[in-house]
Amino acid sequence: MIDLVKVDFGFIDSVLQKYDCDKTRVIAIMQEIQNEYKFLPKDALKYIAEKIGESEAELYGVATFYENFSMNEKGKYIIKVCNGTACHVRKSDDVQEALYAATGLTPEEHMSKDGLFTIERVSCLGACGLAPVCTVNDVVHASMTPEKVHALVQELKEAENS
Repeated sequence: MIDLVKVDFGFIDSVLQKYDCDKTRVIAIMQEIQNEYKFLPKDALKYIAEKIGESEAELYGVATFYENFSMNEKGKYIIKVCNGTACHVRKSDDVQEALYAATGLTPEEHMSKDGLFTIERVSCLGACGLAPVCTVNDVVHASMTPEKVHALVQELKEAENS
């Protein structure tokens, strides 16, 4: 996969300086990079490896071992659909299917063609009393239905066009 994002090596240098280019702090370094880009660009990992004196393979191993790190570019709106027990029994599958339909994504894709949306299924969002829930960039949306999904996605698209 080719990264479409342009990496700001000045930003990466500032993160590396913050952590004194200490390879034992690579997870914190990678977390800051991911917070900036929403994923870990390959060019960034290569640069970090070079600067801290570690192999690219080692950093890739760290990035793929921890579930919270992502090697795939993500959309502007990261939508997480809860699949915990409370959400599942209240039809979170229908919510997820409606999200795919509304965004034009498929389960195999990581980001919509317009760069706006990423859909992720997660084990539990911790809002069981509001089930079924999803989050958009960590903002909880409660009691979701396919109709609410379509309205939410439409609202996000309209915000982009205004």
